[in-house]
Amino acid sequence: MKLTTKIFIGLLLGAVVGLILHFSAPSLFETLDNYVFSLLGTLFLNLIKMLVVPIVFFSIVLGTASLGDPKKLGRIGGKTVAFFLATTTIAITIAMALAYLFQPGKTGIDTTGASFESSEAPTVVETFTNIIPANPIQSMAEGNMLQIIAFSIFIGFALAMLGKKTEGALRLVEQGNDIMMFLVNLIMRFAPYGAFGLLASAIGTMGLDGAKAMASYMLVVLAGLVIHGVITYGTAVSLLGKMNPVHFLKGFFPAMTVGFSTSSSSATLPVSMKAAQENLNVPKSISSFVQPLGSTINMDGTAIMQGVATVFIAQVYAVDLSFSQLLMVVLVAVLASIGTAGVPGVGLIMLAMVLTQVSLPVEGIALIIGIDRLLDMTRTALNVTGDAACAVVVAETEKKHQDDEESPQQLHA
Repeated sequence: MKLTTKIFIGLLLGAVVGLILHFSAPSLFETLDNYVFSLLGTLFLNLIKMLVVPIVFFSIVLGTASLGDPKKLGRIGGKTVAFFLATTTIAITIAMALAYLFQPGKTGIDTTGASFESSEAPTVVETFTNIIPANPIQSMAEGNMLQIIAFSIFIGFALAMLGKKTEGALRLVEQGNDIMMFLVNLIMRFAPYGAFGLLASAIGTMGLDGAKAMASYMLVVLAGLVIHGVITYGTAVSLLGKMNPVHFLKGFFPAMTVGFSTSSSSATLPVSMKAAQENLNVPKSISSFVQPLGSTINMDGTAIMQGVATVFIAQVYAVDLSFSQLLMVVLVAVLASIGTAGVPGVGLIMLAMVLTQVSLPVEGIALIIGIDRLLDMTRTALNVTGDAACAVVVAETEKKHQDDEESPQQLHA
């Protein structure tokens, strides 16, 4: 049986077991959740998270060094960032359009007693000024992805420029990357059990009550995710990446299931890169640069949630948002996505920042927090798919430059 099939079975069994125990034996669920479900899920998450920082470091250094030419690095980096910013803008526009079309917040929800304690989100200026780490080792210890990526790019650039002088260091990085990929394959054998535990815990805790109460909100978010995934990514992969979207989804499906079960773009990164390189034939140098960068700055799923949630909360509290406020939501959500860490639940912190910018009550987040864990799973699956779509598009557009670089050599030969 293929690993993907095993993971899917684990997810299905987790959902069924969680629901049955939630309704028939809540006390038994609580015991099993403490000693089995959460244990399996946490072990799996920790095993994956253990590899995230070294994989990001090794892969970005290797990807940057293998690009070699600074012009090529700038070209690929520019294409990657442009793709992510464009798709994020499209994503939140789709989300807000759907929220106004279906009006999920106009359902007479009682807002009394709603409370949510938000952590302070970084400002846009802080996000950009904090990209360069004062202490790279501290950044790695704290898992600050933007700073780790910045430091790794500098190291990779230095290795590329120094060439033969640093062949030994480059070989060490390659070997470190090989070690990480071996560990990924080893840990993924545990994925079906981890997926079972994570979903059994989430569904068993939530039940159907929260989902029923917020069904309209959840359906609008899911519709936004599906439309964006099928139309935006499907079009990009087909027209720009010259790849059949069905082949793309089939090849990347294992990573989508891991993204769904872990709710973390960063934790899914090892599996995403493996699927892109082996199943979608994305060159290692491009995959190693684009996908780790995407796990940090590409948060289309989170942007869709923020767009729907902002309009939803405005409708619940009977607040009419002006056109300038809607533009502010788009701008802030797109910029916030650049600094959004690829970890579970961080979208709510970013949503608090968006709501504050347009003077909506942050307490409204309490209305959606009950089902956010399930939606977090779906939007993470979309986020990692967007990273892979970008890698496919960049790889296809780089073929032309590769041919141009080879042709003078062929003429000379």
